[in-house]
Amino acid sequence: MLILFLPLFLIVLLIGMPVFFATLFAPGFMLLWEGMDRDLPLLFRNIYNGIDSFPLMAIPFFMLAGELMNRGGITFRLVDFSQAFIGHVRGGLAHVNIMSSMLFAGLSGSAVADTSAIGSMMIPAMEKNGYKRKFAAAITAASSVIGPIIPPSGIMIIYAYTMEVSVASLFAAGIVPGVLMGASLMLITALMAKRYDFPTSGHKYTWPERAVATKKAILPLLTPIIILGGILGGIFTPTEASAVAVAYALILSVWVLKSVKLTDLPQVFVRSAMGSAVVLLLVGSAMAFKTVVSLSQSAQMLAEWMLTLSENAYILLFLINIMLFIVGMFLDAGPAIIILGPILAPIFTSIGVDPVHFAMIMSVNLTVGLATPPMGLVLFVASSVSGERVESIAKAILPFLAAEIAVIFLITFVPEISLTVPRLLGLMPWPA
Repeated sequence: MLILFLPLFLIVLLIGMPVFFATLFAPGFMLLWEGMDRDLPLLFRNIYNGIDSFPLMAIPFFMLAGELMNRGGITFRLVDFSQAFIGHVRGGLAHVNIMSSMLFAGLSGSAVADTSAIGSMMIPAMEKNGYKRKFAAAITAASSVIGPIIPPSGIMIIYAYTMEVSVASLFAAGIVPGVLMGASLMLITALMAKRYDFPTSGHKYTWPERAVATKKAILPLLTPIIILGGILGGIFTPTEASAVAVAYALILSVWVLKSVKLTDLPQVFVRSAMGSAVVLLLVGSAMAFKTVVSLSQSAQMLAEWMLTLSENAYILLFLINIMLFIVGMFLDAGPAIIILGPILAPIFTSIGVDPVHFAMIMSVNLTVGLATPPMGLVLFVASSVSGERVESIAKAILPFLAAEIAVIFLITFVPEISLTVPRLLGLMPWPA
């Protein structure tokens, strides 16, 4: 009967209980119901144990680095850099929006930060250039989900910690899927630009002007190179890399670009601390949740049930993509990963799916859920930034979601898309 904590968890989520409390209430209630009072201290002790982890220190550091970059006006330099090279083509500002999101992803790793930073700048500019506001908000929301895919990525750090997978391998595995996601959005934009006669920005940058834009953007663009280069080169761990990213962002914003004042730092620290606290509390509660998943043997039961449907890995991967896509409509990527990862990952690794490959399937799918109606978080952020209704943005985003779903299935059924870069870097062995 202990397994009934899963439907109870879903019920309390649907009635509006915050995820942190739901992940504790449902298993705690069922432990009491089943007379397993002795296991309650284990449940709450694991909240602290789940947070007390050296690898998880990377999350607040990366969030602080992103906050410093965003507050320091780095977004303007990235947008100008993108505009210099692709802004002159038809639908150019839409392409600039996507490219800026891809570049910003390497700094923040956050879809919400991307939507807020890029959207507040690009949505008014696109509307002024002749685009409909709902389209501008939709392309901003759709492209912002690239943030947690291209490294550094907070949800990949969470997945790596929860499932004991290498962070470096996941970061390397996210590069090609993130680029593919951006390319698919640009393809859809190009097709729509031709059909609906999207405007051009008018001014085509000369090569000297492009050189100036590149010079302004080069220091921020070095951030992901420093982070990934240091991790993949074995110079520092992902946690140490996050601290290096903060030091670099601080030096860049305060003393080099002088776009952040020392008096601004307390507010930056508070914002990043609040965001980090939310994530770490969810991780702690999810580790407690994972304890009851183990006690109830729900993962084994689900595995046995899924294998009765089919033993074909491709069919099961297709079905799990559908399931994750639905979950992503209602649950944030981070909580979904730390709740479902311990249940689903063992099932697929047992039938021969590489752990890093499954990590990418799950991470990318749930990340796209951030922009999926009805509850996609970035839709509400885009609505807040643009002033457009969520319903209008949700309708306008559908062609872009279709492209992203196609990329998800491509990643799912062609493992080499995710695994080639980690193998080339020596992080994973080549298949025999």
